[in-house]
Amino acid sequence: MSPESARRDCEPRRPQPNAPVLRTAAMIASLDAEGYELVEAPFGHALVDLAGKDPRVLGLTADLAKYTDLHIFAAAFPDRFYQMGMAEQLLFGAAAGLAREGFLPFATTYAVFAARRAYDFIAMQIAEPGLAVKMVCALPGLTTGYGPSHQATEDLAIFRGLPDLVVVDPCDADDILGMVPEIAAHPGPVYARLLRGRVPRVLTRHCPDYRFVLGKGRLLREGADVLAVSTGLMTMRALDAASLLAEEGIGMAVLHLPTVKPLDRELLLAEAGRRRPLLVVMENHSVVGGLGEAVARLLLEAGAVPERFRHIGLPDAFLEAGALPTLHDRYGLSVKRVAERIRQWLVGGGRTSP
Repeated sequence: MSPESARRDCEPRRPQPNAPVLRTAAMIASLDAEGYELVEAPFGHALVDLAGKDPRVLGLTADLAKYTDLHIFAAAFPDRFYQMGMAEQLLFGAAAGLAREGFLPFATTYAVFAARRAYDFIAMQIAEPGLAVKMVCALPGLTTGYGPSHQATEDLAIFRGLPDLVVVDPCDADDILGMVPEIAAHPGPVYARLLRGRVPRVLTRHCPDYRFVLGKGRLLREGADVLAVSTGLMTMRALDAASLLAEEGIGMAVLHLPTVKPLDRELLLAEAGRRRPLLVVMENHSVVGGLGEAVARLLLEAGAVPERFRHIGLPDAFLEAGALPTLHDRYGLSVKRVAERIRQWLVGGGRTSP
């Protein structure tokens, strides 16, 4: 711990003069989704629907059923629900054993606990033998204000490194509802980030015929000035920022990649080949090891490097605790901050104002 960090941790927090009083609860995964329809516990309800059609489906959790929406499944199928306690290694080890016996286990916990506490068990018991365990993990990236102990800002980097593990980062309720049957049909292991509770329905509002397809992306919006390549909740931010920028005459295309591994290579190269003045990758994850680096490598190896490449993500740092709207603004994930940075990059690139 640096001296500056130690000083911040030990000193009392003093309110700033005239600072607004923030009342947002730290654990509420508020996505600041004003104007969007909200869907209650889409993962829990999608899993119940799947289990009604497939008797192999089981639900397991590490003392977090209520906080991963698995309590919906537990109420509907109590004989197929397993509460493993605060033991993530046991959770994933048991899921591996059940998969070997022909079941289809969905294992839930917080993303940070799966990535940090249970990585070796996931690697050796699930990924290496290629078992069909579906790991669906809540509080991805900066979707909680509880600080570094609960913020999974490096989970994509960790799990992208596991061979043959599919990695999914859904944007909204539409993605989650479509994701559950798709990952169930995949014969191998899957790690999926989870937005829980009341989740906004974003994608079908902007693209009415949108449908989640594992391994595929979708161009949601056209634009001649910027290509935003995004995943997870940052697709919502990109779409909202694109609407703001359109009022200024700036056209931003939005390419949504809900599957982070494997990437939709064909679509990404096709859109990058259209040579817009600016390509921006956006993700709710550290700038180290996530979607940004995956996209940059693909483009570099394909000889399709854009004129200007920029990256919006979380800093390579342990983040502060606090209210989510404040943290999203501080770390550049809010709609306002996204629009500001794109505007600045376009001006810096020599684009004339409309």
